[in-house]
Amino acid sequence: MLRGIRPSPEADVAVLVVHGGRSRSAEPMRPWRLAYLRMWWLARRLGRERGGTAVWLLRNRLRGWNEPERDPVVDARWALREIRRRLPRARIVLVGHSMGARACLLLADEPGVRDVCALSPWIEPSDPVEQLAGTEVLIVHGDHDGVTSPHASAEYARRADRAGHAARYRVVPGSGHAMLRRHREWTRLAREFVAEIRDSAGEHQSSGVKTHLGDQS
Repeated sequence: MLRGIRPSPEADVAVLVVHGGRSRSAEPMRPWRLAYLRMWWLARRLGRERGGTAVWLLRNRLRGWNEPERDPVVDARWALREIRRRLPRARIVLVGHSMGARACLLLADEPGVRDVCALSPWIEPSDPVEQLAGTEVLIVHGDHDGVTSPHASAEYARRADRAGHAARYRVVPGSGHAMLRRHREWTRLAREFVAEIRDSAGEHQSSGVKTHLGDQS
């Protein structure tokens, strides 16, 4: 299910927010689950951004990743097709948490996607980085996360950097997987990332010249 938090039919930037879940579960994803509500809360705050930004929140069919099906990747691809149909010229930003962040990173080479914000991502050593070419990536992890690994996130960012891709890594000290402690910092990082992109897209529209976000590491 794709929920329009701020559908904005004339937007230059379209943000797709993707929630987390479990490694394996055939249970339907219900709207009262904390994994979904956590990203509903964030999507609402991203939707407060002024200017040409549209925000959608995806609710997956199932709670699980379910290898080899990778159901969240299937669902996010469907959502991206819907966004491209509604806003064919928009620059697409993916914002995901945990399992959803992993899906977002793997979908970085989808048509229209230019930017990925991965919050507390679930990353496996075999996850590729080649698909990040031409994409601005921000990976954020709390150093007290006991569910997904901040060390795996840092190593993934280093691998991406060595491959020549624009990947930044940020740590939220004292925060865990749920992004509850220091939640304002998580929100600030995500909002600033989207605001950079919105401003860059606005400059591109006004000048007609392709622009790129600078590395702020």
